[in-house]
Amino acid sequence: MTQLAIIRDKIKKLYNTNPNIHINVLMKRPTICLSNEPAVIKGVYPHLFLIEERSSGFSRCRTVQYTDVLTKCVEIVEISEE
Repeated sequence: MTQLAIIRDKIKKLYNTNPNIHINVLMKRPTICLSNEPAVIKGVYPHLFLIEERSSGFSRCRTVQYTDVLTKCVEIVEISEE
């Protein structure tokens, strides 16, 4: 099983059991810098997943690729603690 498949399975498990997560994001394009922000996993798909976060004061949906988690641009705190 590849690393991406393992990450996808862990995120799918979180989505099915407890979709409320905390996320750290450091991306340059688009510029996103979040530190331990609460978010909700809204959907899990073959190549990406959707999260909803409120760091700017209003609800914002974002798409995240599993490769972003693999390359550490996106860190899900609940997965990191396992």
